[in-house]
Amino acid sequence: MQDSPYIIFIAFGCIWVLMGSAAVIALLKSNNQEVRFGKWGLIVALPIVVPFILALLYQVLRPFILPHLI
Repeated sequence: MQDSPYIIFIAFGCIWVLMGSAAVIALLKSNNQEVRFGKWGLIVALPIVVPFILALLYQVLRPFILPHLI
């Protein structure tokens, strides 16, 4: 149960990311613009998304890896 604050924090973080993404898509769609990601969009998005995913994977896999390291 000591990880429950962390789980709540991550859940709210994910909700905020989803709401932000939906807001950007809604903003683009309101001007009848096509939602697309080019080369420069990926160059900007990957350094933001990849460390976030790696940090979450580390926290999920840490309980399984830690007993083997001790």
